[in-house]
Amino acid sequence: VCLSDNPSKPCFVLFFKGVRIMLDCGLDIKQILHFVPLLVVPGFQVSKARPWSQGGDKRTRVPDDVTQELKDCGGRLLVDGAPEFAIPETGIINLSTLDAILISSYGCLMALPYITECTGFRGTVYMTEPTLHIGRLYMEELVKYVERNPKSSVASHWKQEHIIRNLPAPLRDAIRPRQWRKLYTLHDINSALSKVQLVGFSEKVDIFGALTVTPASSGCCIGSCNWIIQSKYEKICYVAGTSTLTTHPRPMDQAPLKNADILILSCFTQTPLSLPDPMIGEFCVNAAVTVKNGGNVLVPCYASGVTFDLFECLSGHLDQCGLSGVPMYFLSPVSDSTLAYSNIFAEWLSSSKQSKVFLPECPFPHADLLSKGRLKNFSSIHTGLTTDFHTPCILFAGHPSLRMGDIVHFIELWGNSSANTIIFTEPDFPHLDALAPFLPLAMRVCYCPIDTSLNFSQANKLIRDLRPLHLVVSETYTKPPVLEPLRNDLTIDFEPSPLTYKQGEVLSLPVKRQFEVVEMEQELANTLEPVEVKPGSALSLVTASLVAKDNKFLLKRLSKETQLSRKRRADGSLLWRKPYIFGTPSLHTIADALKQHGFSSIKVEESDTGSIIHLVKEDSLIQVDGSSTHIICDSEDVRLKLKDVMLKCLKQL
Repeated sequence: VCLSDNPSKPCFVLFFKGVRIMLDCGLDIKQILHFVPLLVVPGFQVSKARPWSQGGDKRTRVPDDVTQELKDCGGRLLVDGAPEFAIPETGIINLSTLDAILISSYGCLMALPYITECTGFRGTVYMTEPTLHIGRLYMEELVKYVERNPKSSVASHWKQEHIIRNLPAPLRDAIRPRQWRKLYTLHDINSALSKVQLVGFSEKVDIFGALTVTPASSGCCIGSCNWIIQSKYEKICYVAGTSTLTTHPRPMDQAPLKNADILILSCFTQTPLSLPDPMIGEFCVNAAVTVKNGGNVLVPCYASGVTFDLFECLSGHLDQCGLSGVPMYFLSPVSDSTLAYSNIFAEWLSSSKQSKVFLPECPFPHADLLSKGRLKNFSSIHTGLTTDFHTPCILFAGHPSLRMGDIVHFIELWGNSSANTIIFTEPDFPHLDALAPFLPLAMRVCYCPIDTSLNFSQANKLIRDLRPLHLVVSETYTKPPVLEPLRNDLTIDFEPSPLTYKQGEVLSLPVKRQFEVVEMEQELANTLEPVEVKPGSALSLVTASLVAKDNKFLLKRLSKETQLSRKRRADGSLLWRKPYIFGTPSLHTIADALKQHGFSSIKVEESDTGSIIHLVKEDSLIQVDGSSTHIICDSEDVRLKLKDVMLKCLKQL
């Protein structure tokens, strides 16, 4: 069952062998673009915000209590209230019955408190250590951004159906706003993460004895993983947020994912037309040109991930351009922690980064940049930035949506100068929609989206290498992008046609369970007398009690009282213990047995379907084919005698 509307922020529930497992719980933050940006200074609003004045037909006018919830920002109608977020669908499944939640990366756990704290969840959450710590920082950063300038109330009047259809686009096109929720609190975060059990790559975790789940490195970000969900005879692989590129995390481990019954794919690149390497180069060139001309560079970013690669690439490019003296600033409420964690998670990094630890050196160059003063980090503009701030500079700040965080302040500060540049690198938000409340802007705008997740070419190659029996992908991945309707190379190519999912749909996976493992206790095994039925294979009849406990099955020896008693039918009558007859006797064996029992006139004829033994004197036929034997005889005495001969040619249990 797919619970998310955004395949890049996935959330699924898998029902398998009586176990209910949630795969990721991503939070679609894109809906925050419908809200007025929150300034760093409480009580103030962005300069472009104006009361909304309605025009046009009086019949479509909305009540005054609705207009008070809305603001006109740069010609776009936005909601002036506490930010709300589109959480995964919670009405399809009773989420209190979930047994486990598997998290693939820190970008896919942002909705975790909504699931664990608001649904009666009593299971266990599994993730790697970096995912836990960096995910906690991502959630705390979001909470601190919202709580810096808290709104007194949630705007809800505008969400009524008869009102929203009369509002201008894009607010009119907001997807199910009644299901949006206010952000959780720090208490909710701590409570949710207290339910986490940490796992390492390749560590096997038993789920109620029914399944084994194992994380394998996905190469996308520090601690990110794909999940292998296995029973003894079936294998389902969940691949999300995977990268085959060489960046700072540990490379993708493909071997455990091969030959799965089902391969579930999500989190492909959100920018299929832009490759990461050229975008990083373009980013560095635009930043260097701007500061060389005396301007400032503004980079909306997250507190981890690609940001670390940008520090490394940009500092090297500035050195080549003779701009080593240009300062870089990193603003985030959790900047201290993310920079520190990146250097202590050495075992989760690529081999080149790991090798530096043994020199000893810090795996990331930003530690050296910090010590030399080229990179300076601050938790906000109020904590020392004003006393140690020099321009021209390059400033990294959150939030990439431009609806909260220190970035809002600097757009207001630098937006009126054409010498300055804002460079978008995060692909989660359409950059023009993010900028809408601040337009018109004089500063240059550059869009260099850097998404290291699988593109379609890499995904199709990966699928061919992994060779799954069945593939499950988002419906959107089977069609070309809207802006490139003829680019069939930007789709998933797989035979047979992949199964597709979309929010709210229940999909039956073609996994046919045929076998189960049953163990046998030693006492029972000692009583068996196997009979060889063919070279290398032996059979034995077993009468035992089958004990099922914790999804494990065990055959136990019957008690003496039970063994002495005879089997009975439901009506109480005794069951006759008949032998089990098997085998395929050769014609030579049958002919010899017939001669031993006095049948002398024997003729053997071969036919297309088998063989015929003709007993001339008795005027009888024995037809033998690969799977059956037929006796054709008029005399009942002869028929019974022939039957006894044939039974002696077969084996019995």
